[in-house]
Amino acid sequence: MQPALFLSDLHLSPARPASAAAFHAWARGPARDAGAVRILGDLFDSWIGDEQASEPFAADVVASLRALAGSGVPVGVMHGNRDFLLGEKFVRAAGVALLPERTVVDAGGVPTLILHGDELCTDDVDYQRYRAWIRDPARQRRILSLPWPVRRAFAAWLRRRSRNASRRKSDEIMDVNAEQVARAFRDAGVVRMVHGHTHRPATHAVDVDGVRRERHVLSDWRDRATWLEIDEAGARTRELAL
Repeated sequence: MQPALFLSDLHLSPARPASAAAFHAWARGPARDAGAVRILGDLFDSWIGDEQASEPFAADVVASLRALAGSGVPVGVMHGNRDFLLGEKFVRAAGVALLPERTVVDAGGVPTLILHGDELCTDDVDYQRYRAWIRDPARQRRILSLPWPVRRAFAAWLRRRSRNASRRKSDEIMDVNAEQVARAFRDAGVVRMVHGHTHRPATHAVDVDGVRRERHVLSDWRDRATWLEIDEAGARTRELAL
């Protein structure tokens, strides 16, 4: 059986041409041998509406996704905290499926919970307030109704706000909350979880209610192109040089 591939936090943007080149190489190469591909949020560093798909940089990313899906590999994309406005026009153009916030998939014969991961970071109270505010559907509709230049300025403001806030917070506050992780395992009824967001790649053994479980944290693509490959033999990290 072909492996399932999981990746997140690529933060693709024209300002990071090496990451974009690695993504296109990955989509033409290793991804073609996958049984399925799931991108768990923050494919783009910023997404301010599906009109963005007509811009040259985003159009190239969309074309790579469409070619990958057209080769017969199912591709799923999840909202992240940077590209939460990805919508149906993007989905149709790229030939991908938009995944729910929490999804259980089969990975190597093991039911596996996949999620972006930011909702697990509940110790960061300020961020969770912001998350609830920005994920409100009515507010998102209002944002999308704004003129394109206003949306672009708003996205730049959000990025500055996020960077400034992160500098003032400890690493512990911005990491996942252990009880939220345990609750997510219980709610999904699984023994494996894969998520991104924290940019702290690792595999954690977690005991929940006396059951040994595993939590895989995906890397961002800031200094390397990397993904998690899972099949019947287990989970492995793969990389491409930037």
